[in-house]
Amino acid sequence: MQNISPFLWFDDNAEEAAKFYTSVFQNSKINRITRYPEEPAKQIGREPGSVMTVEFTLDGVEFVALNAGPQFKFTEAVSFAVTCETQAEIDYYWEKLTADGGEPGVCSWLKDKYGLSWQVQPRLLIELLADPDKAKAERVMSAI
Repeated sequence: MQNISPFLWFDDNAEEAAKFYTSVFQNSKINRITRYPEEPAKQIGREPGSVMTVEFTLDGVEFVALNAGPQFKFTEAVSFAVTCETQAEIDYYWEKLTADGGEPGVCSWLKDKYGLSWQVQPRLLIELLADPDKAKAERVMSAI
């Protein structure tokens, strides 16, 4: 088990989102679903027995999704980077993650249908941006 895991706040569709994400990424699965006990559910206006958290793994990275209400939304301040080897991989993730209401962005950024931000980028881009030749790295950044 990893010591630090992304913890995602959803209104009431954590299980739906986890199923979507595990369908997109290989080597992924839903690990555990916990449900709201009666008293805590009543205190926050949830149905007793409804999904509270969903623990899931995306290609080896463990996540937790929480159903906790509409108070907080995702912003671009946090995103998940998907590093790809081929254009076919980029196209696959871009198509899947923008499907059904997702939104394309600029410079490899997009939002999925839940409002979560992703960066779908080629590994080569990362390498070029870190090139020791500063002028080369600047030209790459200007091009994108």
